[in-house]
Amino acid sequence: MQDTDTTKYIIHSKINADGIIERPDIVGAIFGQTEGLLGTDLDLRDLQKTGRIGRIEVMVTAKGGKSKGSILIPSSLDRIETSILAASLETIDRVGPCSARIEIMQIEDVRATKRKQIVDRAKFILTSMFDVNMPESQEIADEVRESVRIEEMIYYGKNKIPCGPNMLDSDAIIVVEGRADVLNLLRYGIKNTICVGGTNVPSEVAELTKKKTVTAFTDGDRGGELIIKELLQVADIDFIARAPDGKSVEDLVQREIVRALRQKLPVEQVIDRYSVRESKPSNIGRISRLPKRKEQRAERQIPAVAKIQKRSVKQRGIVAVEPEVPPTTSTQSQRFKPHVDALVGTLGARLLDTDDNIVGETDVRDLVNTLKDYSGDVKSVVFDGVITQRILDIAADKEISNLVGVKVGNVTKSPSAVKILTASGL
Repeated sequence: MQDTDTTKYIIHSKINADGIIERPDIVGAIFGQTEGLLGTDLDLRDLQKTGRIGRIEVMVTAKGGKSKGSILIPSSLDRIETSILAASLETIDRVGPCSARIEIMQIEDVRATKRKQIVDRAKFILTSMFDVNMPESQEIADEVRESVRIEEMIYYGKNKIPCGPNMLDSDAIIVVEGRADVLNLLRYGIKNTICVGGTNVPSEVAELTKKKTVTAFTDGDRGGELIIKELLQVADIDFIARAPDGKSVEDLVQREIVRALRQKLPVEQVIDRYSVRESKPSNIGRISRLPKRKEQRAERQIPAVAKIQKRSVKQRGIVAVEPEVPPTTSTQSQRFKPHVDALVGTLGARLLDTDDNIVGETDVRDLVNTLKDYSGDVKSVVFDGVITQRILDIAADKEISNLVGVKVGNVTKSPSAVKILTASGL
């Protein structure tokens, strides 16, 4: 093959022929059928004589009376000329006595391959042989540094949750939103992190928080606030830290990260701010797992429920009676109670048919995709999670009659065809 010192690109193509052909037949067809096609400047024979096209490599095999193989053509032309030359190969329709077809599969940039080799070698040098001097090229240094950070990151649990290498061994951990947040903290040597990947907190993370001192570190936006609310419901969180308003954890520099973590607040001080209440034990979903001291403080903030009774008031000789009747529980709602009780704390979902028989089960995190792809007869969905606008829209589109969840999230539009039920309504 042509000397790789001058080769810029390699044209990769495949050939199929309706008969038995050999390498000389293919090379002859390439030179013969492209001769004069592209003018003298791109004539293959001239290009090969001047070294701008390397030796054409052909590998061909025959089986069952047909032939197929691959063709490699090294090129030191520029990108446009190489593309024109590659396209001309596809005009070849015969090789020897056989009908044939050539198809371009790839144009390999040899220089890109060399750059990858440089980066891979630099990664090895940085991790095993680096001593004092920093690389001169900042771009290459950044790329290598990013590769090292990715190699340090590990994955936790069956769902392969991204986390720092010290997360399992550390008594205190930092829970962040996404993979990019874990990588940014790794950049500054913070290795006891794990991410939740959004508002649907994985069950593995929720269980892990029971065993460690946990700081929730979220973005300074609405999404970060929602994740804190979710964590306070499903996990055991000890401290809350927030990025500056409008900033993401993945974009913070070291001094901003240190300042935010130093200014973290005990969870007891933010219960009111994030509207965390334990007003009534729920028959479905996830109950806040705050430590005893947090539960006691939260309970003191909940007004006592007044007993329902009849009161007689004598006013100007007239007795006025104000009956207070407790709301009756709907029979239709009660029919879902067995499914509700079975799903408590499982983070699971059940799909029910017209007769409330189970026709499918899934995790809450996969509920949206499951409903989108499900083609069976589903009339009700009972799940251990929050009813969102997205789930509600899909339910209306799939003609689902009942949605039963822990609570209703930020729903701005409620289709009349879908009945919404929560734990407090059962």
